[in-house]
Amino acid sequence: MRILIRYFFRGVRVLLAPVMLISEKLSTPKAVERTPEEQAQVDAACQQLALYQFRTCPFCIKVRKEIARLGLNIELRDAQIDPAHKQALLEGGGKVKVPCLKITDDAGQATWLYESDEINRWLHQRFGA
Repeated sequence: MRILIRYFFRGVRVLLAPVMLISEKLSTPKAVERTPEEQAQVDAACQQLALYQFRTCPFCIKVRKEIARLGLNIELRDAQIDPAHKQALLEGGGKVKVPCLKITDDAGQATWLYESDEINRWLHQRFGA
């Protein structure tokens, strides 16, 4: 019985994944406009950020939309497909849970921020326009 339930939900995910990705593309907002100098400063600050995510995770989609709205160039690391990213997430953050924003400070110390609402709040406070 468990196998039937597992395969049922896998089938549902396979069917919904393209719908979710198309919906994300169609509903992603336009980025805020900045002067070239301001955008260069934002891009430099984003070099210290990395988002660990799954492509079809609805909470990851929520964070990616906020990243797009704020016009941020944050590296996306797919922890579902790439085992190295999954291992880095487990070792650094302590758990394989997405979305997770890795924030590296100037001293090289990493902070791992989980939960989509917390990530979006931090991004908005740091880069909000």
